[in-house]
Amino acid sequence: MTTPTVLFVCVHNAGRSQMAAGFLRELSGGRVEVLSAGSEPKDSLNPVAVQAMAEVGIDIAGNTPKVLTTEAVKDSDVVITMGCGDTCPIFPGKRYEDWDLTDPAGRPIEEVRPIRDEIERRVRTLLAELAPTTAG
Repeated sequence: MTTPTVLFVCVHNAGRSQMAAGFLRELSGGRVEVLSAGSEPKDSLNPVAVQAMAEVGIDIAGNTPKVLTTEAVKDSDVVITMGCGDTCPIFPGKRYEDWDLTDPAGRPIEEVRPIRDEIERRVRTLLAELAPTTAG
């Protein structure tokens, strides 16, 4: 069995996609390869997103926004987009999902926590589909 690769994509790769990647890395325990990128990446992560993840014990502070490349999409089995629209390249045979999530940019921590929690819920569902554990 091969390890599935998931690519999370949002415009700035500074909030939603980084939180999703952080959750999947943490929860999969290496059962899934995780990538994230943005169509117009920022210079650094959203500090409120970093804080929200730290509150649940996941450190994404050392991550850096990356530009979306055609190679990253080609190398992925699943591509999860979060508001990047038509800038995401489409390749046949890939699984694509668009997660309609509020952009945490410029929002206070009180508004970012529910976004974080929704991302965690979706990541857990995705992980159960891609790499189910044998333990019930």
